[in-house]
Amino acid sequence: MDGDTLYSIGELARRTGLTVKTIRFYSDRGIVAPTDRSPAGYRLYDIDAVARLELVRTLRELGLDLPTIRKVVDRELSLPEVAAAHAEALAVQIRVLRLRRAVLTAVAERGSTPEETELMHRLAQLSEDERRRLIGDFLDAVFGGLDAAPAFAGVMRSMTPELPDNPEAEQVQAWVELAEMSLDPDFRAVVRRMAEDQAAEQARSDTMGPRRDIAAAVRDQAGPALTAGIDPASPQADPIVAAFTAHYAHLLGRPDDLELRRRLATRLESVNDPRRERYLQLLAVVNGWPAPESLAPVFDWSVQALRVRTQQ
Repeated sequence: MDGDTLYSIGELARRTGLTVKTIRFYSDRGIVAPTDRSPAGYRLYDIDAVARLELVRTLRELGLDLPTIRKVVDRELSLPEVAAAHAEALAVQIRVLRLRRAVLTAVAERGSTPEETELMHRLAQLSEDERRRLIGDFLDAVFGGLDAAPAFAGVMRSMTPELPDNPEAEQVQAWVELAEMSLDPDFRAVVRRMAEDQAAEQARSDTMGPRRDIAAAVRDQAGPALTAGIDPASPQADPIVAAFTAHYAHLLGRPDDLELRRRLATRLESVNDPRRERYLQLLAVVNGWPAPESLAPVFDWSVQALRVRTQQ
């Protein structure tokens, strides 16, 4: 191409693939000004106009506004600086779109009411500080006054969700459901009772030396029995039940009698609340952890075994 050659708008359109109307629009706004005019008054452009138009088209496709593009092509702004700022703005937009998509997906899947949808939308848009305050309030309600027990500092950390800066849609959905659960007074009361029971057991254990948590002891004893297909009501289950009730009796410093076994059944039913397990599942999704093992079948087996042996 001859550097001295001048092109009409029509010729420029054929070379760039842009429409005559678009080139005229950019020309009217001074983004790609004509180099000269023909004797008849038509605009003429030099070879530099081709390069400018190709840059303008690229920047428009990337979403930059015309005032910014004009400053870039006029070299009033550095293209790398503009690109960095625009990339940052796009990152924010992407995050907002992910949040909206997650909320809409949850609304569609759950058949939510307008009120529930509004709550989900607000929870999804909380800042990091607001999320921390919400979860902090939940953990204070559950463990407040009990955190002197050594085990609870670690438990509280393990129950804290940390939504990443650029979460996936499923993480946002999990966060919204988890936040809703943490605001539920009934769920707070259930988890508080579990914490109080564990604190009482822990306090007793501290006076007698370290002891395994009863849930862990039941899991270790009843898990193999469940895997082996032992009927919880059968005589084969007797030594297994005796093992974990003896552990509980020793944990509390009480005899292994009918009252203790009923108390243990109630304790395991509390621990086996499906909302607790759901919270842990959601927590794993939010934090990007492996899915936790479900202990519901083990606790179901153990409660059934205890109830059969405490009926009168």
